Amino acid sequence: MKELKDFEKDLNKCSKCGLCEVACPLFKLNPNDCVASKGKFIMLHGVTRGELKLSPKINSYIDMCLKCEKCNSFCPSGIDVCQILNTAKSEYTQNTFKGKLIHFFLSKPIFGTFIKICETISKPFRPKFQNKKSEKTTTVAYFKGCVNQILPNTDKYLAKIFKNSDIEIITPDFDCCGLPFLSEGAMERFIQSAKYNIAQLNFDYDYLLADCASCQSTISEYSKYIENIDFDGKIHNWGDLIALKNLKFKFKKPIKVTFHKPCHLKNDNFFKRIIENCENVDYVEMEDYDGCCGFAGSFGIKNRKPSKQLSQIKAKNIAKTKADYVITTCPVCILGLKQGLFLENNKTKVVSLLEFLAMAEVEQ
Repeated sequence: MKELKDFEKDLNKCSKCGLCEVACPLFKLNPNDCVASKGKFIMLHGVTRGELKLSPKINSYIDMCLKCEKCNSFCPSGIDVCQILNTAKSEYTQNTFKGKLIHFFLSKPIFGTFIKICETISKPFRPKFQNKKSEKTTTVAYFKGCVNQILPNTDKYLAKIFKNSDIEIITPDFDCCGLPFLSEGAMERFIQSAKYNIAQLNFDYDYLLADCASCQSTISEYSKYIENIDFDGKIHNWGDLIALKNLKFKFKKPIKVTFHKPCHLKNDNFFKRIIENCENVDYVEMEDYDGCCGFAGSFGIKNRKPSKQLSQIKAKNIAKTKADYVITTCPVCILGLKQGLFLENNKTKVVSLLEFLAMAEVEQ
C-alpha cells in the first residue's frame, strides 16, 4: 500500500500551470488556490519534505474535492490527483480520534452488517431474475452497490427490461465497491473490500455490470491499489448492454427528457443509442450536461454551501430544457439533482436510466 511520500515524484511533476483551476467546478465558486489541485499539491509537497504536517486545515482542503476527476483530464503532466488525495486523507485520518471513529463505523462488522440486514429485509420484495429463452448467450455478474442492496426497485426494473432476453443475471455476494472508504481515508477497509469483491468473481462471466457509475469507476480502478488485477474490459454500465442488445422501448405518451452525465461515468455513448430506440421520446441535451450535480458522496454532507450552489446551477440548466424527466446513472447524483430542483422549486422528475426504461413496453 503506497504512502504519501511515494508520490513525491508526481507532486514534483506539477508545473503549476493552473489548468486544474480552469477545470475545477469548486474553484469557479471559490477562486482560492488551495481549492484546486495545484494548491493542494503545494501543501502536500511541503508535507513530504517535512516542512508541514497533515493538519486539520490541510485536511479541510483535501475534503474540498468532488472527486469528479476533471483536473485529471486537463493535467498535462498526467498526475492522478484522486489517488494522491486519497492517500493523504488516509494518513491524516488514521492518526485522529475522529478518523478512527469513522473507520470503526465503516468496518465490515458495522457498515457491512447494516447493509446485509437491509438487504435481508428487502429480499421478499425482490423479483427473481428468470430468462424465458432456453439458450443464454450472455452471462452478467451484477454489482448492485449499497443503495440497490438496500432498495429492491432496481431489481424490479431489470427483471422487466430483460424478462424475455438471452441474458443470465448472477448476483454474487459483493461488498461495497469501496468508494466511501476511500473518501474517508479508510484505505485498509477499501483494500479489504476490493479483495473480497474480486474473490466473488470465481465463475465465467461476460460482463461485470453496475447501475451506479461511481461503483463502476471504483471497481475499474482496483488495479491502482492492488497488483495483478485485470478485468479485461468487462466492467460496464447496464446502459452499455442495453445498447449492445439493441432493445426497443415504446412509451404510451410523448415525453421530453434530458440527461445528466455523472462525473464517474467514463463513456456515455450508450445513452443516445438507447434514446434512438425509444418511441415517443424527445431528447434535449442540457447545457453542461456533464457538470457535477454537487452531491458527490460525503462531499454534499460535509460542504453544504458549495453542494447547494452546484446543484442549483444544474437545476437551472435542467429548467432551460423544459424536460419532463432528467435521467442519470448514479443513485447519489439523483440526490444531488433532487436537491437542486427542490431549491429551485422545479417539479422535473429525476429517474435512473433503468427506472425510465422500465416505464415503457420492451421489445426484444
